[in-house]
Amino acid sequence: AGTRRSAPWPATPLSVLFGLHGKMGVTSVTCHGDYIYSTGRDGCYRQLRLRGQQLEVLRKHRPCKGLQWIEELRFAPDGDLLVLGFHADNFVVWSSRTGEKLHCVPCGGGHRSWSYCSSPETEAFAFIKCGDVMLYRCEAEPREQQVLLASLHGREIACVRRLGAVEVPGRAALNIFVTGSEDTTACVLALSEGSRAAVPLARLSDHISSVRALALAGPVGPGDEGFGDEGLSALLFSAGGRAQIECYRLLCSRDPASESAVACQVIHVASHRLDEHWERKKNRHKLVKMDPETRTAHGGKCGWTCWKHPSPTADCPLLLHRVFGLLEATQKLVLVAESFHHQRCVLKVEAFLHMEATTLVASLLPLTKVSVALLTKPVFPALGTPLLTIMAHSCGVNSLHVHETPEGQYLVASGSDDGSIHLCLLEVALGRGEAMAGTCLRVLERVARPCAHAAHVTGIRVLRPDLLLSASVDQRLTLWRWGPDGLDALSTTFFHVPDLAELDCWEVAEAGRELQYYCVLCGQGLEMLHGTAPPKPPLPEAHQ
Repeated sequence: AGTRRSAPWPATPLSVLFGLHGKMGVTSVTCHGDYIYSTGRDGCYRQLRLRGQQLEVLRKHRPCKGLQWIEELRFAPDGDLLVLGFHADNFVVWSSRTGEKLHCVPCGGGHRSWSYCSSPETEAFAFIKCGDVMLYRCEAEPREQQVLLASLHGREIACVRRLGAVEVPGRAALNIFVTGSEDTTACVLALSEGSRAAVPLARLSDHISSVRALALAGPVGPGDEGFGDEGLSALLFSAGGRAQIECYRLLCSRDPASESAVACQVIHVASHRLDEHWERKKNRHKLVKMDPETRTAHGGKCGWTCWKHPSPTADCPLLLHRVFGLLEATQKLVLVAESFHHQRCVLKVEAFLHMEATTLVASLLPLTKVSVALLTKPVFPALGTPLLTIMAHSCGVNSLHVHETPEGQYLVASGSDDGSIHLCLLEVALGRGEAMAGTCLRVLERVARPCAHAAHVTGIRVLRPDLLLSASVDQRLTLWRWGPDGLDALSTTFFHVPDLAELDCWEVAEAGRELQYYCVLCGQGLEMLHGTAPPKPPLPEAHQ
């Protein structure tokens, strides 16, 4: 009497997720902080959260290849996440922080009773084998191998995009980047100008092949609607081998308790594979694959861009002249249009809006051509014949950028494998009617610079109508001015990244300081450079 009775348990579960870890089942469920973690015999662990009374899957983690059976997660006091599982007949302890096996004990496999205990002084693993109790014990010893500089990726970095900057009190602004690599992972990292250290914030391991291209949709900064004053939010699209597309929601905010002072929450939104239906077919080895170009296009380089369509219902990325619509509420990527006009691998794609009436898509062929196609709203038709094709180069084209001028015209810059760069100024002439019939592009000016570099030009950016930045495998970053006499080199800087794959640029305007241009380059490494923008040339007397 007088004791308080607790509320009875509900007769049925409040939330159920069927098949979360496949037919092999779930091995453990752990609560840590505001999240729930589950492990399974599918070689993955998942991060979940409780929204209302429903479980929501945020993302999937695959700690390492070959770890088919994950039994448990342990959260170490130093912030490391230890993954306990079995690889063949070995018990494995995997460190998520360092990305290496801490222990590997032959025990015969996971179908046995076992227990693992760790402390700063010692670690022990006990298990039953053939009716005997076996004990493995390891004393804590100083490690002989010291890591001088932790790696960001295990192989070449193929693409990079800047998400934005997070202001941290008492520190220099932290630039947030996303990199994609040949090691099949994408990494969200914070790079500080003060310490010059790159700290990984999150790793995305959903790709089964190399990550070839990245695109960001709708970055939201401090003070923008839908986010607070302390971070960034954006949709990240990644594309790579095996015709695979992944979409994530990134939320970066201040976290004074962490090493980098920034926390990154990753939510997996959607995924798409063009070959998924093919892999589900029975006896497919006896059939002829009717769409081999997707393997060629994705197995090589990947052209990719993303833009916000005027329709409020979808963010629409564009890939290899296939248009996908993202419905974030239903977590689906839907193929809505495609074109096979080029009949070759498209290396780069850029999209730009004109007066919110049309979507113009500029694409590059590997052999000499720059093409511009047209998409109209509100419904995407099939991509038709290009509005304009320019024979810009004599060799394969590896870089492309489109810049809108204050007058509403468009500068299209491209770089080639023969070391040349090409720049043309386009004007859009809109047609009439619902289908925008008669819409055309006019070339107002063209300029080319043969032998601008001594090797492939793999990165190019138009900073402003009179400034152009190009980077090449010859490890030179050159700033060009476009004037009446063509393209003139203003300065050349040598960088240290071999086999340059891509660059990204942005500008920073601070009170009392000149406008600064920044760029990040990736390849066999990562490097960030910055410089002061040269003054604009005086206008001719006729325009004053």
